Amino acid sequence: MQSLGLERVLWIPTGKPGYRKPPVASAFDRVTMLALALKDEADFEIDSRELVPGASPYTVDTLALLHADRPDDTFYLLLGADQHAAFKRWHRPAEVKRLARLAVFTRPGYQMPPGDAIDVRMEPMPISGSDIRARAARGESLDGLVPTPVANYITENKLYR
Repeated sequence: MQSLGLERVLWIPTGKPGYRKPPVASAFDRVTMLALALKDEADFEIDSRELVPGASPYTVDTLALLHADRPDDTFYLLLGADQHAAFKRWHRPAEVKRLARLAVFTRPGYQMPPGDAIDVRMEPMPISGSDIRARAARGESLDGLVPTPVANYITENKLYR
């Protein structure tokens, strides 16, 4: 937020995209975990519009709706470098770039073309969401990988098993 000068970050859990495997956890569980992770963050907001039945799974459509709801706001699409590397294959990528500035977080093994997006420098995390789900599936500890309330929720609800 500081490096981009943002006032607020919207977290938008994805619905059921027809173009890739659907999320393993239910929409309810994912929103609950997100709420647990963000509960003390006043500048973070959850927007669950993509979880509404019949919602478009495409970022471009979500951005268009956000513009309609908040016409005076400037939007940044925050991406990991892995997603940015695949961005040209997204649905209507030129329109996405018209609706939001791309801000890309560095990840090991990915190079960002100069001038294509804002390069957001941050210390890379040595683990991915896939790794966390695999650890949860094996019943391993998630200490230090996700906030404690999220780890407890995953364990109590036997998610990813």
